[in-house]
Amino acid sequence: MSLGTDTELQNLIDVALKGDSSAQTALLDHACDRLLRLTRKMFHGYPNLRRWEQTDDIFQNAMVRLHRALANVRVESVRHFFNLAAVQVRRELLDLAKHHFGREGAGANHHTDGIPADDDGGSLQDRANKPTDVSGWNEFHEHIEQLPETDQEIVNLLFYEGLTQEEAARVLGVSLRTLKRRWQDAKFRLHEVLNRDQQR
Repeated sequence: MSLGTDTELQNLIDVALKGDSSAQTALLDHACDRLLRLTRKMFHGYPNLRRWEQTDDIFQNAMVRLHRALANVRVESVRHFFNLAAVQVRRELLDLAKHHFGREGAGANHHTDGIPADDDGGSLQDRANKPTDVSGWNEFHEHIEQLPETDQEIVNLLFYEGLTQEEAARVLGVSLRTLKRRWQDAKFRLHEVLNRDQQR
């Protein structure tokens, strides 16, 4: 994470806040490399989806979402900008996973393991019932959307953007000790949500 780059991004955000519409496009262009890395990092969490989609396509679609979001959200900091970007990438991935692996999706009905399918779906059906399949990943990322904004921010920085705890603490303007406590709280709440869903 480059301090110089973040300073330049903040300058563009300040210009955009003054009503310069071209600053939004410049902001996206200037942050392109980091946004692509963010997309690649988040896409890595969807191993089954990589058969059907390419990083560049997901990146382009997520940036369209982000561009639209910037028209309706007053972004006031680099921190806020990348949190907003993470939300758009995550929602694009969730929508694609639902498209490909929903009941009528090609991924959900594509048999590739070389074992003939029986009336119940054969090994494809068995694999879909395992916790490591794409539905489990979908639920995980959907549950992140249900966390309080402060918890989502921590997850965005540490899990999706891949910042170290020291870097995340600087971005948030808190001590490392506070960051670690908030990270533990976020993981605990996510664990509670996941367990509650499994018990239903």
